[in-house]
Amino acid sequence: MLNRITQGLLALILMPLLAHSVQAAEFKEGVHYTQLPQAVRTADPSKVEVVEMFGYWCPHCNNFERYLEPWKRQQDSAVDFKHVPVVFRGNQEEFARAYYVAKELGVEAQAHPQLFNMIHRQRQWIDNKTQLGQFFAGLGVSQEAFDKVYGSMMINSQMNLGRKRAGEYRISGVPSMIVNGKYLVTAEQAGGQRQMLEVVDHLVAKEKAALQ
Repeated sequence: MLNRITQGLLALILMPLLAHSVQAAEFKEGVHYTQLPQAVRTADPSKVEVVEMFGYWCPHCNNFERYLEPWKRQQDSAVDFKHVPVVFRGNQEEFARAYYVAKELGVEAQAHPQLFNMIHRQRQWIDNKTQLGQFFAGLGVSQEAFDKVYGSMMINSQMNLGRKRAGEYRISGVPSMIVNGKYLVTAEQAGGQRQMLEVVDHLVAKEKAALQ
């Protein structure tokens, strides 16, 4: 009788471990994600960096927000999450600049969802500095504060770094996610947007273990 109880307890203990190993075995490099040919240096090597490459203009990125926002709130302090806006065409540049301006002005939390909403629900576009300034005025940002930041060296440097990262990460579409400068995860490879985050979780766990 004791033997059966012991076996039952062992089974309960091992089941989550077995489930995890089965799930991990399902995610294969070259099938569900791509390892970059050369790792890209991360900002803080003591943490696992996760980057979302996105565009406000992208309907798939807009849809991904419903999964990404709850996922971000679940991450612990060992995960360093970042957004990097991607520019494929000239008419997307103002939206990339909008992200960096919002971050610099401290209104990213308000601007981020509103930019998605403006494009995909209100069907409005931003083509120039004047229109972008009007958007930020709606968030309570003064024209003076906006003008000071908009064309600053800091914002231009971030724009250039974003372009560089898109090349280093081999980005051909968005949303894409990069884990610790090593792995590229896309919906196409993962099997969907929810599955993207499952693959990211697997890779984050792998990188956390390597840090330890």
